[in-house]
Amino acid sequence: MYIYNVTINIEESVHEEWLTWMKKEHIPAMLATGKFYKALMTRVQVEEEMGGITYSIQYRTDSKETLEKYYKEDAPSLRAQSKPFEGKFIAFRTELEIISEQ
Repeated sequence: MYIYNVTINIEESVHEEWLTWMKKEHIPAMLATGKFYKALMTRVQVEEEMGGITYSIQYRTDSKETLEKYYKEDAPSLRAQSKPFEGKFIAFRTELEIISEQ
């Protein structure tokens, strides 16, 4: 199993609007691709020098192959939906392979 992790720092000026969009539109759209079966959104408990509020969204998927399909088939259009927040956030994406879960 894999986790597709997106860490985002969002400016406070658009934070509330962005948070609502993430919970009501973007995360459901990610899950609707059928390539992820679970999403966990957490607030990172660190104060950044640059300001803003940082979140980590972890999308669980069954395999690296499914994640690659997401990149090819869905990522460009889903990322484009963040256009209203352009220039107001920084995103850092990582892939995590689950080795053990207890």
